[in-house]
Amino acid sequence: MRIPPKITQALAVILLGAATLITVITLVLIIAFVLKRGVPEISWEFLSTKPREMGKAGGILPTLLGTVLLPLLAILIALPMGVGTAVYLTEYTRENRVTRIIRFGTDCLAGIPSIIFGLFGYIFFVTILGMGWSMISGGLTLAIMILPTIIRTSEEAIRSVPQAYREVSCSLAATSWETVYKVVLPNALPGIMTGVVLGIGRSIGETAAVIFTAGSSLMMPSSLNDSVRTMSVHFYLLAREGISDEKAYATAAVLVFAVLLVNLAAYWMMNRFIAKRSR
Repeated sequence: MRIPPKITQALAVILLGAATLITVITLVLIIAFVLKRGVPEISWEFLSTKPREMGKAGGILPTLLGTVLLPLLAILIALPMGVGTAVYLTEYTRENRVTRIIRFGTDCLAGIPSIIFGLFGYIFFVTILGMGWSMISGGLTLAIMILPTIIRTSEEAIRSVPQAYREVSCSLAATSWETVYKVVLPNALPGIMTGVVLGIGRSIGETAAVIFTAGSSLMMPSSLNDSVRTMSVHFYLLAREGISDEKAYATAAVLVFAVLLVNLAAYWMMNRFIAKRSR
């Protein structure tokens, strides 16, 4: 017996709507639970002072600084490499076995658990290269971890630029590189920014890769060779050791606000750029 198309359409809408509703409700419940436990503990003193008694008292200023510096360092390293790789794959090579192998390797790299990146960073950067537990070790490890995301999103963004734009640029005697950085990249920037936002979001919330490479020092960092603790690591250690549930949830609440702020700022910049380009 064949089900009428109207019924199948209604069932599909109901199932998809239910899946979306369950996802949204789950997200709201998690955020609400964290904010309910953590927001009452947040104060200016909590944000502007150093931890005391291993985090049981005081604030989170060093971890707040580490949460800003590590993802920033990772993006500064990964963005040129990721966009450069995407430009090479889309603009300077033809589809062949080598490019397919590179894309397959990138996809495999994106699926590796973060703790594997942490172990690699610990063995290679911390031990073999002798960088120790430091911001530079953590930043390099995070850069490798988010590199596949930036490559794939940048590649898709560059491919979405109409071919006619390239043809017009070349017809005006522009070189391939001039076409890339004056025509292709400006039009692909919103998609590239999406990869940057995803990379920053993953870096901010990362724990395993950071604790193996950047360490967990509660001191204020003064150079790239200093160990640093991020808010995600701080929350993990406070919760695991049972040092202070109140401070742990307060740290998690600040982390939620930080991720939200980064996403809002990035999307605001992206929309402003699109509006400026469309004038």
